[in-house]
Amino acid sequence: MKFVDEATIEVVAGDGGNGCMSFRREKFIPFGGPNGGDGGRGGSVYAVGDSNLNTLIDFRYARRHEARRGENGRGSDQYGAAAEDIVLRMPVGTIISDFETGERIAELLESGERICIVKGGDGGFGNLHFKSSTNRAPRQKTPGWPGEHKKLKLELRVLADVGLLGMPNAGKSTLIAAISNARPKIADYPFTTLHPNLGVVRVAPEQSFVVADIPGLIEGAAEGAGLGHLFLRHLQRTRLLLHLVDFAPFDETVDPVKQVRGIVKELEKYDPELAAKPRWIVLNKLDMIPAEERAARVAAFVKRLRWKGPIFSISALTREGCEPLVRAIYEHVARHAAAAPAERDPRFDEADPSADRVPAGAPAGAGALR
Repeated sequence: MKFVDEATIEVVAGDGGNGCMSFRREKFIPFGGPNGGDGGRGGSVYAVGDSNLNTLIDFRYARRHEARRGENGRGSDQYGAAAEDIVLRMPVGTIISDFETGERIAELLESGERICIVKGGDGGFGNLHFKSSTNRAPRQKTPGWPGEHKKLKLELRVLADVGLLGMPNAGKSTLIAAISNARPKIADYPFTTLHPNLGVVRVAPEQSFVVADIPGLIEGAAEGAGLGHLFLRHLQRTRLLLHLVDFAPFDETVDPVKQVRGIVKELEKYDPELAAKPRWIVLNKLDMIPAEERAARVAAFVKRLRWKGPIFSISALTREGCEPLVRAIYEHVARHAAAAPAERDPRFDEADPSADRVPAGAPAGAGALR
């Protein structure tokens, strides 16, 4: 299935039904009085988070979603029926914004979370509603209220605990295939990954975390070069960034230290908050370096980069060093998840009946060198 992380749709709520003006007319009842009922409520449109979906491709082709209007009121004290609501199932992590103003309307962070994005119009009043002791034969009625109409922009940001970034051919796809259940395309040419891949890393039966792999970054990515800039948004919700470095490039003119600094600059250009996230360096392709040279080359790399954070040396192909890395990642993610629960937009905490938001029920020091 093609991965789609942006879509523009139009949602239209149903208008309310019109009120009815009617009087009771029966034999032997000359003054029956008013009996015109109110109109029914128009259908609303809801967005619901669905963990079984991972793309917005359904909304790429179905762009307009329109609810029905409510029924008109009728005589004999009959109120119009309310129209059925429309439920749009979206992947968890979808951000819903107003296309015209850019204002964020909602954000689906949990499976089963239900949010009203456009509200149906209320039904109009029939003349039965206006009956009183002084107005016994009212001839007033009101039309139904129009439903809301919005053009929305949908943007998917995958919910992952760990994000992989690095240059093309750094071994990100090989690593996510080695440690998780993901099976991305792996080949010996750049930009093999064309869309984000998600993988669940199972540390123990009840211990796991989610890893996201995005296309490789190159110099100028923040300005639109390459493919990685299109998917950097998927790293903004991660708790940890794993910066994979090709530690044994075929071309001797390629400098891994220069590549690391270049990607850091691109992150800072794109989003300073993303660049400020915890980031670990993972030196990959250790199997291509003689065992007696590994320690010296890693030490020289750390000295040149002036790196003081965690650093791991692995071989994603042979899975050497992957187990200590996975253990350290899980400890880091679990510790931060317990200390800082997911933040929510404070606007959604206010009592707003129109929102109708109903939720569903690693080491801080240096890492292991191998």
